[in-house]
Amino acid sequence: MKCILRFISLILMLCSPIVWGATIDKTQPYQMMEQVGSNTFDRLKNEQAQLRESPDQLKVVVEEELMPYVNDRYAGLKVLGSYLKKADKAEVADFLVAFREYLVTSYAQVLTQYKDQQINYSKSKPIRDDQRIVSIPVEIVQGDRPPIKIEFKWRKDKKTGEWQAFDMVAEGVSLISSKQSEWGGKIRSDGLPAVTEELARLAKTPIRYEPAK
Repeated sequence: MKCILRFISLILMLCSPIVWGATIDKTQPYQMMEQVGSNTFDRLKNEQAQLRESPDQLKVVVEEELMPYVNDRYAGLKVLGSYLKKADKAEVADFLVAFREYLVTSYAQVLTQYKDQQINYSKSKPIRDDQRIVSIPVEIVQGDRPPIKIEFKWRKDKKTGEWQAFDMVAEGVSLISSKQSEWGGKIRSDGLPAVTEELARLAKTPIRYEPAK
């Protein structure tokens, strides 16, 4: 399950502010997901040689091309869950900074796992004007293996009408929920600053490609 979550998290982040000159309509989450996903995969193919030579450049790719379309703040607050009510505001602010940096490194590392897999995107469905959360199914096809079916959650900004990705669900497990379970105990036992420090340390991890087989 952990390996699947790591790999399919890649698709969640496939949103780019500049997609080879194309204009992205951020008020249409279905079209946006397919458009930016396809173009970002093309970029990975085209820049594979450079990225393998300097893997940490994947962090730059994530920072410049993906993070503007991810609601990392909302995701981070959701991870804190019920702890947020009694948490010190300054500690929460520090956690959100470290959480964002952790996401950049995590998704940069996940990008190294892309090997031209086929991605089947869900067809668009009507979205109500008052609807703020939408789940979009995606299917990952890897050769003769059974397809991996997942859902990505997007949230609408009620002021701008634009959508951002914030969570994914695989095998019935939410990525946010899994992180709540992973970090919740440490927050209770060691405090939020300890988790923030750990995330900051992980964020500095160098990106590495697996040796070619």
